[in-house]
Amino acid sequence: MDRLDGSLHAIGVVSAMTGDWEDDHRSRIRGLPVRAVDDLHRTVREAAATQGILPAVRALRRSVPVHLEAARHPPDRIGDMTRELREIFEQAGCEGALCVRPVQGDGEIALNADRPAVQASVFKVQIALEVETAFADGRLDGRERVTLGAAERTDGPVGMSLFEDETVLSLRDLVVLMLTISDNPATDVLLGRVGVDAVNATAARLGLSGTLVTSDLRTMLDTIGEDLGRADWADLQSWAAGASAADQVWVDEQLPTVRAMDPSRGTRTTPRDMVALLRLIWTDRAGPAAACARVRGAMARQLTRHRIGSGFRPPVRVAAKSGSLFGVVRNEVGVVSFPDGRQYAAAVFTRSRPGSDDAEISRAIGAATARAVTALREVGS
Repeated sequence: MDRLDGSLHAIGVVSAMTGDWEDDHRSRIRGLPVRAVDDLHRTVREAAATQGILPAVRALRRSVPVHLEAARHPPDRIGDMTRELREIFEQAGCEGALCVRPVQGDGEIALNADRPAVQASVFKVQIALEVETAFADGRLDGRERVTLGAAERTDGPVGMSLFEDETVLSLRDLVVLMLTISDNPATDVLLGRVGVDAVNATAARLGLSGTLVTSDLRTMLDTIGEDLGRADWADLQSWAAGASAADQVWVDEQLPTVRAMDPSRGTRTTPRDMVALLRLIWTDRAGPAAACARVRGAMARQLTRHRIGSGFRPPVRVAAKSGSLFGVVRNEVGVVSFPDGRQYAAAVFTRSRPGSDDAEISRAIGAATARAVTALREVGS
């Protein structure tokens, strides 16, 4: 039995007696290099026997990076992995982009990792970091209470967008709503407090060169209405209530072309940028330690569990933030934590035609992430 994945394999009698089955399994089943590790073993043993422990340790230090690099990036396995990931997304009816890296250490599995993508609600992680940093350094008081009337609340499918009465919440509780149920009114209140420029300045400071927030959510929704020939989002909603079937088909055809759905014109990022951000948050390097800890804690309580989380089972834990836009964009970024202490930052962005199978694409996000994480763990990352 393979201890990594639980698979069963037959071992020949001769190879079982000689011990050659280990080399055969590593090379044929796992696709890992064998000879380099054997040479290293002999080199270290000979140095220890003839020169002593310290020369053996120096030989090991000189050689290990080379062997690790060969194990992490065998060219044929990289090509196979890319094809496998692409097939997972294609079978679900979408295009996919992915980046997965250990939170600490080297190694990476990537597919279109530098391709610009529409963020959708994934950008709320950036807002949370900026707001929590402002709490930590005293620019904002997290206990300050905010009153929101119905007219002031940004449209959305959940949370305060559905309320009819006036709502009073603290700023820090708005952060929790934003990250756990992706509340849009909470997001716009918080972004209004810190400002788009501050969020983008932090992204630049952290080296996220492919990441840009262009507006709050209310403004984004209004641009969709404008791009579809209406005055604003509210006007589009009123028109859609009485639209014919042909009109609805026209909207579905035009929706992918609006500014908000175009990563060259709307709020955008790349899988690699988001993985970099998560690694910084998980190692307290994105801002004050208290701010990073609160962002991690809220992401761990996200209600959505059917994307990255669908690829893993307890005791593995997932802390994530999802994002979706009108049945075209489905994303999720998050960190997968194993009982052995190893953690992996993942960012998956997908795009499909309106009406595609949401459940299939969400499962593909989990399957692709799980496959990438497994590949990294197989080589010790």
